[in-house]
Amino acid sequence: MSSLVVNNLTVSHGAIRALTNVSFEVQQGELTAVIGANGAGKTTLLRTLSGLKDAESGSATWRDRNILGKRPEDLVRRGISHVSEGKSVIPELTVRENLVIGGLWRRDKSGTEKAIKEAVELFPRLGERMSQSANTLSGGERQMLAIGRALVSRPKLLLLDEPSLGLAPLIIEQIFSAIKNLQTSMNLTVVLVEQNATSALEIADTGVILNLGELVASGNAKDLLADPALKSAYLGY
Repeated sequence: MSSLVVNNLTVSHGAIRALTNVSFEVQQGELTAVIGANGAGKTTLLRTLSGLKDAESGSATWRDRNILGKRPEDLVRRGISHVSEGKSVIPELTVRENLVIGGLWRRDKSGTEKAIKEAVELFPRLGERMSQSANTLSGGERQMLAIGRALVSRPKLLLLDEPSLGLAPLIIEQIFSAIKNLQTSMNLTVVLVEQNATSALEIADTGVILNLGELVASGNAKDLLADPALKSAYLGY
């Protein structure tokens, strides 16, 4: 059963069309990689799905309920968490305070501490930095904190924007491994936006390729990786 259904989604920034009639579906518990070059519309897609940007036309539903035009905090309550590229931690707060904020919109407040413990188990580095302010963390640690904070809200749908951006290859491998483990262990539905196309498709179940705001291809991630025309035109090799 499709949990996330995007149909003919069109989004503009003023006179500039960012997405044009984009349609795809994500099944429950599936990891879908959305890839494309800068300007493809990937970040706009996630911002629209998380309530940060209004759509011009089209529809998007999560578990058969409309999500377009809703307040971000209402979508968090419905189990949708968005980790935006480079902006999902509050640098002045400690690691622990950032994690606590992740539970702000939870209906079950008593489960916040348990969720924080689970986030630290996933990213042990955070446990060593709990009293440090987030602005003292490395780029990789900040990304771990951003994902950890999103997990404290107990999401069912996790929207990740460029989690590998600016990170060393070893850290990227750790982050991607953690994302895949989360998906399988929590039956989490994940939409992963990435320029690191090959690495993203290697851990994904399905893929969506965008170019200049339009859908170029979608389908099984392994099939997309194996398509010579797509590899040459959009995957960078």
